[in-house]
Amino acid sequence: MSSATSTSSLPSGLAVLTTFPDVLFIPEIIFGGLVWILVASSKVPIPMLQGWVMFVSVFCFVMSTTLMCLYFCGAHGGSSFWVTLDAICQGTASLFYLSAAVLEASATYVAAGSFTAEIYRENIAAVVFAFVTTLVYVIHKVFSLLRWKSS
Repeated sequence: MSSATSTSSLPSGLAVLTTFPDVLFIPEIIFGGLVWILVASSKVPIPMLQGWVMFVSVFCFVMSTTLMCLYFCGAHGGSSFWVTLDAICQGTASLFYLSAAVLEASATYVAAGSFTAEIYRENIAAVVFAFVTTLVYVIHKVFSLLRWKSS
């Protein structure tokens, strides 16, 4: 009976776009891509910080895109391992994005006086989208953990 429960808990095909929390892959990819673009185009006074934020945004973008494509293909085959993997991936992405958002906000705040208005607005937009992406990943993580617990 538990294998029947785990089979129905992960969608395949276009059902990924209609089931919650899997539909959250789309805003994760969109907002994560915006963070990636904004951080790549903005100036951050601490290169190591920008490197971490870029790593997080690219890593999570690729991870979310890959998981969504694998769900579309039905690669999980109903295995309960995939439910666990989904929960781990969403938890990791949540922690990574929270750290990146806080570091980006801190660097923007510290260097606010040395930026032009345009660069400052880009950095603020990167901070806002980083926190929005963090929120989406946290919501996905909570519901992935609930799905994992019930499987």
